[in-house]
Amino acid sequence: MKILVRWLLLAAALLLVAHLYPGVEVKSFTSALIAALVLGLLNTLLRPILVLLTLPVTVLSLGLFLFVINALMFWAAAHLLSGFAVTGFWAALIGSLIYSLCGMLIDVVMERLFPPLD
Repeated sequence: MKILVRWLLLAAALLLVAHLYPGVEVKSFTSALIAALVLGLLNTLLRPILVLLTLPVTVLSLGLFLFVINALMFWAAAHLLSGFAVTGFWAALIGSLIYSLCGMLIDVVMERLFPPLD
């Protein structure tokens, strides 16, 4: 139940990003659901590999390169899907920042709604 609610909220957050920033476009809520799923899969499967491979650059940039990795995941999801579009790298960077902030807020709300079982 918790994962379905989180998925729906992340899809709504993606629609919010598209509404707030003109560089990100989402055609429908169904497209947002699919895009949220693809973003989750990319962040789960591909992001750790990229973080590990770019660790020296990340350390030298004091962690700022992680923003670039997030933008690349956002941009890759947009290129894989037809109902989700990003106009360029800077749009992907700003869109991923807004989406990440929404995701953090959703995680806080989810922890309050569904407290962990100890």
